[in-house]
Amino acid sequence: MTPGGSPAPRAVGIALILLGVGAAATSMGISLDQYGRWGARVFPLAGSLSLIAVGAAELWGARKAAPLDHRHVPAIFALLLVSFVYVWTLSAFGYLISTALAAPVVLWIFGVRHPMGLGAAAVLCPLAYHAIFFELLGVFPPLGRWFDLLDVLGGY
Repeated sequence: MTPGGSPAPRAVGIALILLGVGAAATSMGISLDQYGRWGARVFPLAGSLSLIAVGAAELWGARKAAPLDHRHVPAIFALLLVSFVYVWTLSAFGYLISTALAAPVVLWIFGVRHPMGLGAAAVLCPLAYHAIFFELLGVFPPLGRWFDLLDVLGGY
């Protein structure tokens, strides 16, 4: 919940709940693993339920709407653009390159300006995602159509 109430708590709460419901429905479309267990569904469903819970909390704490503050609209549209470009680069170049490019851009949008932090994000985010999803959870990584760094590194 945003301290002091967000500019439009009802809209934010409803949007989060709708996103959570949509994400939960999409998560249920993920195939079961070879043993018939939920496997790859667990984390997406947990995130979906978290979105629903945060949306409900935002609605519960909703106050009268304050005047809207439009300062963050450019950052919102920048994040939307980054998400579209990320999905495209994910399909074209695989997750390593796309995540290494997207992580510093997103941190830049959120105000991180130190080159060491941006460089660390470009290296550590793909490594962390690889360790969590592809090593620990056993999810098969999305490979790039045009080029995939995993081919060079001897991955999948």
